[in-house]
Amino acid sequence: MNKQNKIKSLLILLVILVAANFLASEVYFRFDLTQDQRYSLSPAAKKIVADIEQPVIFDVFLEGSFPSEFRRLQNETRQMLEEFSAYNRNIKFNFVDPLEEGGDANAIAEEFYKMGMTPARLNVQENGKNSESIIFPWAIANYGDKTVKIPLLKNQIGATDEERVNASVQQLEYSLADGLSKLIYPRKKKIAVMRGNGELPDGQIADFIKTIQEYYFMAPFTLDSAAVNPQRTLEDLKQYDLVLDPKPTKAFSENEKYVLDQYLMNGGKMLWLAETTNMENDSLFNQQGTAIALPRNLNLGDYFFSYGVRINPELVNDLYSAPIILASGNGQNTRFNPYPWFYSPLTSSPNEHPIINNIEAVKFEYANPIDTLSNNIKKSILLSSSPRTKLEGVPAQISLDMVGDKPDMNEYTAGEQPLAVLLEGNFKSVYKNRVKPFQISAHKDQGVESKMLVISDGDVIKNDIQGGKPMELGFQRYTGNIYGNKEFLLNAVNYLLDDTGLIDIRSKEINLAFLDKEKTAEQREQWQLINLAGPILLLLIFGIGFRFYRKQKYVK
Repeated sequence: MNKQNKIKSLLILLVILVAANFLASEVYFRFDLTQDQRYSLSPAAKKIVADIEQPVIFDVFLEGSFPSEFRRLQNETRQMLEEFSAYNRNIKFNFVDPLEEGGDANAIAEEFYKMGMTPARLNVQENGKNSESIIFPWAIANYGDKTVKIPLLKNQIGATDEERVNASVQQLEYSLADGLSKLIYPRKKKIAVMRGNGELPDGQIADFIKTIQEYYFMAPFTLDSAAVNPQRTLEDLKQYDLVLDPKPTKAFSENEKYVLDQYLMNGGKMLWLAETTNMENDSLFNQQGTAIALPRNLNLGDYFFSYGVRINPELVNDLYSAPIILASGNGQNTRFNPYPWFYSPLTSSPNEHPIINNIEAVKFEYANPIDTLSNNIKKSILLSSSPRTKLEGVPAQISLDMVGDKPDMNEYTAGEQPLAVLLEGNFKSVYKNRVKPFQISAHKDQGVESKMLVISDGDVIKNDIQGGKPMELGFQRYTGNIYGNKEFLLNAVNYLLDDTGLIDIRSKEINLAFLDKEKTAEQREQWQLINLAGPILLLLIFGIGFRFYRKQKYVK
C-alpha cells in the first residue's frame, strides 16, 4: 500500500507540474515597477503586436564598443523588443555589430548612408581625452518580403549626448510600433495633393511625399473642373481622406472654396501650408541682394475666418532663427558661410501635443503670424515663434545688407506668435446664410466632427534640390543641421488620419538618469581608492572582530 501511495503521489505531482507549466506558458503576468512605466506597452502598441501572424525579424545595429550613454540606448532597445516578443512570439530580434569583421569604418558608414541609414559620429571624452566614435543607430524589420528601416536615435540641434539618448528612449516604443504598423497593415487611406493654384512643384515636395507614401495612397488633385462641374468635383474630392495644399500662390475662386468648404463639412481632413506674403530667398539672390515682400491675396480670408483663424499679412522677424548661407570667394576658393537671418524662425512648442512632443525645432521662412478667433472650435497652437519677435508689415524691402545689422532689442517685443494652429470640432460652413456659388444636392451648414491644421508658411514642406535630386526635408547641407520639418509634418498627417491611436504613444514621458561626466572625472581616483581599499578594510575589521569574539568566548 505504501508503494502504491508513493506511485499515486508521484503521478499527482507530475500532473500538477505539467498543468502548472502549461498554464504558465499560456497565462502570465508582467509587472512594470519603473516610476515612468517605461516597459508597459500602450494599448495601440499591444494591438499592433497582437496582429502579427508571421515572424518579424529585427536586426538592430546597436552592438559593439561605444560610449556609455549610447549603451543605455542599446539596453533600452533590447528591453523594449523583449517586451514586444513577450506579447507575441513571432517577434524575434538580433543585435548586430557592423564593424565586427574589422572592415573599414568609413566604407561601412558609406554603405549605410546609401541605404538611407545615416550613421552618427560622436565625440567621445574619456579620462580627459577626446576621440571620435561612429555608431549605427538603426534597426531593420523584416516581415515576409517587406522591409522597413527604423531610426533609433533622434537628432537634436545643440543637445548633449544624454539629452539625445533620453529623447530617443522616450520615442522608442513609438518608433518600433510605427515600423511594425507599416509592415503589417496595408495602406487604406488616400491623400489628395492639391494642384492648380500655384502650389510648390513636385520636385520641391518630393522627399515628404516619398516618406508619406509608406503610410497612405497619394494622388494629385485639381479644382479646375469646379468652374464647369462643381458637383462632380466635390464628389471626386470626397473619395480622399485628407487634402494637403502645399503653398498655394494663386487666388481660389468661390466655386473652389465652396467645394473645399463642403468637403470639410462632410468630415474631410485638411492640412494647409498657406502664406499671405510673397517673399523668397531666390528673389534676394537673383536681384542683387534686395527684394520687396508684397501681400499675397489667396481669397481665403473669409474661409479661414469662419473656421476660427486669420493669417495676417505680416512677416515674423525672430531672433531665434536659422542662418542664411552666403557664398564668398570665386572658383575653388568659394566658401559657404552661415549668417544670422531673422526671417527664418526656429519655432518652439508651447505645449506637449502628440504632434510636436519631443521633435526638433521646425524651420520657417518668411512666416506670417496667425490670430485665433473665438468660436466653438477647439484650437491648439502647435508651433510659435520665440518671445523675442517683432512683426513687420508689407510691402517691405528685404536686403542681404541686413545680415551685418545689430538688432535693436527694444523692437523685439511682440512675444510668441502662433505659426501652426490645429482646429478640431464641428465646423460651421463659410457659406451659411450666404448666397451659394452653385447648388448642390446635400449642402451642410454644420459639419460633422473633423480636423484642420493651418501652417502659415509653405516652405515648411519644401526640400532643397541638389544635382537634380531632392534632398532630405529639413536638412541644411552647408551646416549639417537637420530640422524637425519632416517629423512635424509626418506626425501632423498621422494625427489627422490616425485611427489606431498610435500617435498617442508620442506623449509618453521617460527620464533616464546619467552619470555626471565632470563629477566622475574629478572623483575618479577617490572612488578607485574606495573600491580597492574598502573591501580590504572591511575584511580586516571582520577579522579583528571575529578574533575578539573567539577570545572572549573561549578564554576563561
